[in-house]
Amino acid sequence: MKHNIAILLSGNGSNLKAIIDKGIKVSFVASNNPKALGLEIAKTANIPIYFWNNLTELEKEVLKLITEYDVKLLVLAGYMRLLSKNFVNSLPSKFIVNVHPSLLPKYKGMNAIKQAIDDSAKYTGVTIHYVDEGMDSGSIIKQKSIKINKLDTIESLKIRLQEIEHLIYSNTIKSILHKY
Repeated sequence: MKHNIAILLSGNGSNLKAIIDKGIKVSFVASNNPKALGLEIAKTANIPIYFWNNLTELEKEVLKLITEYDVKLLVLAGYMRLLSKNFVNSLPSKFIVNVHPSLLPKYKGMNAIKQAIDDSAKYTGVTIHYVDEGMDSGSIIKQKSIKINKLDTIESLKIRLQEIEHLIYSNTIKSILHKY
């Protein structure tokens, strides 16, 4: 794919791996966590990696890298921090996308899977949305729901939701990039 994306992540990089496996060109990966396993996935795929513990510095440097690499879309893939209002507003509208393990607007923020189970929800799912200044409040691009089984645990439901994430996130990213 000729349009470049950049990835922000904090964790194990399973969505990054799914994106790479779908043939989407990743220009660089940045993280707030120097020990994030996703950085190793990027290194193995010969994708430049960057990390900063200081979130203000991370945002400042990522803005420079977006210009340097001519990035068309910033993809959050398990990035576990809220982006600052200044950072979000310094980029074009609909430039940042995120994936979240719930049917937004329900169960925003951390522990969405636990929230759904604790709420005895019958369904949950995956939401892909544009990022705005709020927490998981940007406009929804795509959702896919699944039934929560009686025997589901947080871990079993997480595994089922990640399978969906890995499929629909990459396809949605490709669809967005085809508009350029």
